[in-house]
Amino acid sequence: MAQKSSEKGFAGAAAPVVTEPGRVRNVVLVGHSGAGKTTLVEALLAATGTIPRAGSVADGTTVTDNDPAAVRQQRSVALSCAPVMHQDVKINLLDTPGYADFVGELRAGLRAADAALFVVSAVDGVDDATTALWEECATVGMPRAVAITRLDHPRADYDETLQDCQDAFGENVMPIYQPMLGDDGQSTVGLIGLITLQVLDYSNGYPPRAGEAEPEHLNPIADDRNQLIEGIIAESEDETLMDRYIGGELISTDALIPDLEKAVARGNFYPVIPVCSATGVGLDALLDCLVNAGPSPLEHDLPVITGLDGSPRPPLTCDPNGPLVGEVVRTTIDRHVGRVSLVRIFSGTLRPDQTLHVSGHGLAERGHPDHDADERVAHIYTPLGAQLREVSQCIAGDLCAITKSGSAETGDTLSSKDNPVLMAPWSMPQPLLPIAVVAKSRADEDALAKNLARLVAGDPTLRLERNADTHQLVLWTMGESHADVVLDRLRAGGVELETEPVKVALRETFGASAKGHGRHVKQSGGHGQYAVCDLEVEPLPRGSGFEFVDKVVGGAVPHNYIPSVEKGVRAQLEKGLVAGYPVIDLKVTLFDGKAHSVDSSDAAFQTAGALALREAAGAGQMTLLEPVDEIVVRVPDTYVGAVMSDLSGRRGRPLGTETEDDGGHSLVRAEVPAIELVRYAVELRALSSGAGTFSRSYLRHEPMPTHLAEAVKKQQH
Repeated sequence: MAQKSSEKGFAGAAAPVVTEPGRVRNVVLVGHSGAGKTTLVEALLAATGTIPRAGSVADGTTVTDNDPAAVRQQRSVALSCAPVMHQDVKINLLDTPGYADFVGELRAGLRAADAALFVVSAVDGVDDATTALWEECATVGMPRAVAITRLDHPRADYDETLQDCQDAFGENVMPIYQPMLGDDGQSTVGLIGLITLQVLDYSNGYPPRAGEAEPEHLNPIADDRNQLIEGIIAESEDETLMDRYIGGELISTDALIPDLEKAVARGNFYPVIPVCSATGVGLDALLDCLVNAGPSPLEHDLPVITGLDGSPRPPLTCDPNGPLVGEVVRTTIDRHVGRVSLVRIFSGTLRPDQTLHVSGHGLAERGHPDHDADERVAHIYTPLGAQLREVSQCIAGDLCAITKSGSAETGDTLSSKDNPVLMAPWSMPQPLLPIAVVAKSRADEDALAKNLARLVAGDPTLRLERNADTHQLVLWTMGESHADVVLDRLRAGGVELETEPVKVALRETFGASAKGHGRHVKQSGGHGQYAVCDLEVEPLPRGSGFEFVDKVVGGAVPHNYIPSVEKGVRAQLEKGLVAGYPVIDLKVTLFDGKAHSVDSSDAAFQTAGALALREAAGAGQMTLLEPVDEIVVRVPDTYVGAVMSDLSGRRGRPLGTETEDDGGHSLVRAEVPAIELVRYAVELRALSSGAGTFSRSYLRHEPMPTHLAEAVKKQQH
């Protein structure tokens, strides 16, 4: 539960408040699950005095994450913000989940940040998903640094992990510190600065003792130091520096460090820092790097804004005195506090008791229409994981939290009510794993609908669909873990629910022409019902729809009852004929029938029309049709063969492959029956070690293989 500091807190640092954007650093921590991101955040909180000690308990859970779903899954499942102060600079640490299912939380963190810190375990190295994320950050020019963690683990191999990072991430990924081993030759007790030649000794704990490097320290670092200096000089704006260096001049530390910091802030150079959260090794070096080399919000390109009608507006500047523009990067619903929104302020200053305009793009498939409303913000908070600490303002470039907003959802724009604007949205992957949910009782249906609406409002990677064909309530999620978290949160909200297998929207059609005779004759209580009709049914090409033709001659079926026959036929087509699925692509011709002057009626001819259609189905070689999707799979080149083979096993028809410009990934296109794709989001991830993604779009319905169709028919009966 989110706690306000005035209600419940602990003896830690006061909520930091800054008045200049240049004193803010927004850093998102990214990396695979288990790399140590959350542990590192807590270590940095303790190192800066923000909390008493790493892993300390503020409100019954760890400071950075109190989600019951995270406790059950034993990993972070949501974006968490933890600010620290270092050198009078506020660093907003944005801890993201490492598991691929929670990519929505990761994208929110990237939107709110100005730089990314890649956390790589010295035990596990770099995986394909982390490499793909590095490429994504490179595409948008986001500055990056690397922290190699878990140095205290028995299987840690710093040198091999560093090489993995350089192989995976490319040029200009270079260490600025070298680990220093203890007397046992195994444990990391210090760091040696490759530029400063200063030794940081953590053998007696944190903070370290600083001193000059001894002669025995210099030889092992000589090659790395020379490569680092050459790399920095190559990025320097001083064109004479390289010539002086090649000529043998000793370049001073004072000349190198400013060039290093500029290159990092511009996203041209990527420092690597060894860190051990448990022993404190490297924490101060990492904080120094984030403050001195990390870009401030003043150096970050801001999103494009428009008027609510799409009209162009002047570009934003990170100016606390400018027009107020912010964005909700994440919304959650706390059972005690209510709606809590994490907000990045891009321009202007947000203050308490201010009335804002909330505007959003709207996503029809999520049940979130375009909306705009004025809302008053009573209080502003600095979030510390699960805690909310009240502050007096939030300036351009900073992050804050607001509560009890009536309509603000993830991705919405906050702006002045007198000058409302709309911010360009960030991209989100489509959820592709469906989960069908059912309330256990009618009493639970309202609670299910209400809680689902809240979850969908805060999670752009969650989509809710009421399937008109299968009549199922389907949650589209990013994967099994994402689905488990959603279900856990629903149950925690008091909703009793169950899941059921997801149904695919099949269709039925006639495989051959057939005739049917429908006779509805009934006597009851002196009143009769009489209707007879004869139909001929012919299959039509796929996509033709339904056609009804009247060829009755001589008034065998009175003119006023012909629409009744068509109505009965259409109703039966919706119900299905052999397996309960709608019937499509056929022509029905009414060519004969009989009526009674007294007992015939509209209802009787509707029934007769349905009966005639059902009789025709018995002789018409009924066929089940299944939906076929076109999918585009993006994977590293090494997985193309495995993906092609797997798609063939799913009755897929390959359409071809193409190599992307990056030279490392390929796109595989194929047509695949939708029934084979229900769990493809999970299975592709396993097949490609988490590096594969795909998109899908409906193509058409086509006949299902006989053995599968028979199985479906038996299941229905």
